[in-house]
Amino acid sequence: MARKTKAEAAATREALLDAAEEVFFSKGVARTSLEQIARHAGLTRGAVYWHFKNKGDLFMALIERVRMPFQSLMEEVHNKADTNISPLEAIRLACYAGLDHIEQPSRQRILSILLHRCEFFSDINPLEMQDDIGEECFDEMLAVFRVAHEQQLLREDLSPEIATRLMQSALGGLFHDWLRTPEAFSIREQGGEIIDALIYLMKR
Repeated sequence: MARKTKAEAAATREALLDAAEEVFFSKGVARTSLEQIARHAGLTRGAVYWHFKNKGDLFMALIERVRMPFQSLMEEVHNKADTNISPLEAIRLACYAGLDHIEQPSRQRILSILLHRCEFFSDINPLEMQDDIGEECFDEMLAVFRVAHEQQLLREDLSPEIATRLMQSALGGLFHDWLRTPEAFSIREQGGEIIDALIYLMKR
């Protein structure tokens, strides 16, 4: 059998991740086998093991699809901005960009898997993964709030640390509620109102 090209191998890997996303979302992570994922993708279990060591490795690769480092959202905002914007405005727009990303169907499903359809299983620890993503976001957002504090844009009685925790906690709760019942409300509308209100209350 001819060896697959890099493009073919990459396409096979993506097909397996697409299948894992659909089956994990439908059955939950613990109740899904690699055989089921392979079958759903129209491939063999050997193909799964060619690309991933085990289910935990596959799951981690799936989560990487939805990682949205806050720094990347900030870069996205600055690349679109016509002029220099304040740190608080940059945070506001970066949070808006995050809402736009989470509304994408694939991201919505994968985050729902992580938050609501993933049990502790073998080498998969969903809480640890959530903590890692949360800490990364906190540190990157905190750096921008510190710049806002240095420029005397934050209220005098509000530290950058508390401002970051307020924003992250509000958005985290919003994501959890919306992913559980996405038909209940528009995350873009309610999320935007929450972001705007928090930024307004934080300003000096």
